[in-house]
Order: sequence, then structure tokens, then C-alpha cells
Amino acid sequence: MIEEAKVRAMLQKVRAIELKTRKETSNSLTGSYHSVFKGQGVNFEEIRAYIPGDEIRFIDWNSSAKLGQPFVKIFREERELTLLLAIDVSGSTACGTTDQSKREFATEIAGILAFSALKNNDKVGLILFSDRVEKYIPPQKGRQQLLRLIREALFFKPQNEATNLNACLEQIGQMIKKKAIVCLISDFIHSQKDIPEKTIKNLSRLSHHHDLICFRIEDPREKTLPDVGFIALKDAETHETFYLDTHSEKLRKAFSKKRDQVRSEFQNLCQKQGIECLTLLNGQPYINALEKLFKRRNHH
Repeated sequence: MIEEAKVRAMLQKVRAIELKTRKETSNSLTGSYHSVFKGQGVNFEEIRAYIPGDEIRFIDWNSSAKLGQPFVKIFREERELTLLLAIDVSGSTACGTTDQSKREFATEIAGILAFSALKNNDKVGLILFSDRVEKYIPPQKGRQQLLRLIREALFFKPQNEATNLNACLEQIGQMIKKKAIVCLISDFIHSQKDIPEKTIKNLSRLSHHHDLICFRIEDPREKTLPDVGFIALKDAETHETFYLDTHSEKLRKAFSKKRDQVRSEFQNLCQKQGIECLTLLNGQPYINALEKLFKRRNHH
């Protein structure tokens, strides 16, 4: 009975995210996705009679001359795009001070992107990583694929809690041979431990072969410490415990300054390399930010 109840709760959670994904993914967002991520070319489909408003450049002059009235060529976009969602499932993503963890928030973002892709008849695949690639689900189309991706992103149990983004980026680059849209969703906390330049170098290498977008997820409590007195903080990946006196205004300011510095450094390095990086805050609205991202990329 306990297992059945657990399965039911899991299915309800998957269903809840699917419903939220469908609700939040407006026609505007899916249209923006379609505009930004275009297919490899266009295929000729048919010739039909000219209708006022058709572009003159598509008039088929040979057919028009033979048939005595204007005809235009109709083309169909050849999409067959592949969206690959690479989600960080290391220990740090299990944390969260809102009503959901960063991992649940990452799953929501992934669900929105996947739904937009599937509505545009693109394939969607999933990579879950910690200090290595933990799971890979090959790209496919359809609602069942969406549900499977949400389920795995939410409930898959990684073997390791540590993060090694550099190793994973190299692995992803070797796994994905055909050009794809790669959305990397992570808190990038390990960037403080790794050499930032090395991380950016690997991201840059991946972006040369694929259409790469980084989504940096952050929890409100990672920006500022509350004034709640003496507390123990445990590192979710190394399990080290730190004791802090949060009554100290100096400590709280130093904490915020350090976090802002790390965030800015990573953002600036991405910008210099031409890597798109969008920071999203757990528990805060994000649809407008996604639409602005797509519109900005479409104008480049």
C-alpha cells in the first residue's frame, strides 16, 4: 500500500507539471521558439494560384506564362530539429527554500522548453548529470516522451551527488554527433570550485557544434542570508558542515557580495564568448524572461 501511494503521488506530481507546462506555454512562446530555432532549409511543396498578399519573389513565371495567370511556389520548412535538455541532478539542486527544490524548478523549465519543441514537431531528448552523465534518453516526439522526461527529471536517483560540469560537457560533446539545440539547466555552483575559464572553454566548444543556451537556476536564499542567529550549513555535495553567526551584518554582506561576484564573473565570461546565459530565480515568474530571450536571439 505504501508503494502504491508513493507511485500515485509521483504520477500526480508528473501530471501537475505537465498541466502547468501546457498552461504556461502560450502560443506566443511556442511561436517565438519556432522563429528562433529554424530548420536546416525549405522544401518545395506545390504551385498554386497567386493570392493578393503573396510575395512577388515566389511567383513561378514559367507556370504563370503557360497558364495565363500568376502562380506562386509554396515551400515547407524542413525542421526535424532536436532539442536536448541537459539537467543538473547533483546534490545542490535538491535544495530549495520555496515550495519546490531547484531540481523541481529545473524540471518545470525543461517541461516548458520540451512542450514548445514538441508543439513544433521537434524531437526532445534528456541528459541528467552530476559529476558524470547519469542517464540519457534519446530524442523522440510525442506526449509520452514529454511525460517520461518530466518523470525522470523529477525522480531519477543519481549515483553521485558531486558535480563535475567540465567532465560532463566533454561527455555530452562526444555523445551528440548531429547538430542539436542544447539547453543546459544547472545552478553552476561548482563553477566556484572549478576553474571558471575551463568551464567557459568547454561551453564554448559545445556551442561551436550546437545551438547552446545555459539556464542558471538560483534559489532566493542563495542570494542573501537571513538574520536568524547561529546556524549550521551543510554542503549538499561534500557533506561538510559550516557554522555561521547570521546576526553579523558584516558576514551577511560578505556572503551576498561573494555570491554576486561569482554570478557576475560567470555571466561576463559567458558574454565574452558569445554564450547565451539566462539566470532564473526559483519561485519567481519566468515566462516573460523566456519570451524575451527568444525574441532577443531572433534579432541577432
